[in-house]
Amino acid sequence: MTVAPDIAGLAALALCESLLLALNDHDVMPEQVIVGVLRHAAKTLEASPIPTGEPKSRAAAAVLIHKIIDGHNSVRHP
Repeated sequence: MTVAPDIAGLAALALCESLLLALNDHDVMPEQVIVGVLRHAAKTLEASPIPTGEPKSRAAAAVLIHKIIDGHNSVRHP
């Protein structure tokens, strides 16, 4: 099955978000740890070598993760 990268990425984001929410809701991981995981993911994207043809996609992914951390997504409960 061939899936467009943006669709695969959206599905991956939704799955990860759901898992992080469930881990927090069931007191498996506190919010601080979840935010730490998100920060680590963003730093990894920012620090990784940029393959030819992908310079903006990694930076855009890191920006999206920072927006999630800042509360612009439902991973962090109000």
